[in-house]
Amino acid sequence: MIGKSKSEHGDAAKYMGFAAIGLAAGLAANFGRKLLVQGPSLIQGNWLEALKAEHKTVLGLLDALEQTDDSQTIKRKHLLAHIKQALGKHAFQEENVIYPALRDHGFAAQAESLIVEHGDVKHFLFELDTMAKDAAEFLPTVRALHESLKQHMHEEEDEIFPPFDAKLDEDQRHKLTVDMNKEGIKLA
Repeated sequence: MIGKSKSEHGDAAKYMGFAAIGLAAGLAANFGRKLLVQGPSLIQGNWLEALKAEHKTVLGLLDALEQTDDSQTIKRKHLLAHIKQALGKHAFQEENVIYPALRDHGFAAQAESLIVEHGDVKHFLFELDTMAKDAAEFLPTVRALHESLKQHMHEEEDEIFPPFDAKLDEDQRHKLTVDMNKEGIKLA
């Protein structure tokens, strides 16, 4: 306590306490935000239903983006940012959990094809992100992305995932769901 009074040390401790409370509140708010973003997938309780719900959300956002006109550049930027975040989290879950599980259960060729399609989607998103939001090619590019995603989602939901899911027992299905949601929380 050299050079400082008891009250100065008490003030420092008080401020440290406030800082700790602020840090805890910030961490809690961030975790709450992550749960809010991942919540729709968590509620599904099943990996396949969760991915289908995420697909539906993205298609709805793309529908909204397609309804914009060239004067709505701010709305386009906002919707595109939301689409990029949703697809980024979704792809992270699939590429880190679902596709490796596909490989482990005899669907390696399908997993590789889906990964290539993810690369195509990322290229579309890069194009849209870097082009002027009032450019003549903006909406045609959005439509091309939309069609590409619908085909990809149909392939997953109707052709690849159901036979894969049929090979899983309840414990494997539960683990896949938990692991997928853990990955989603990381980027939520």
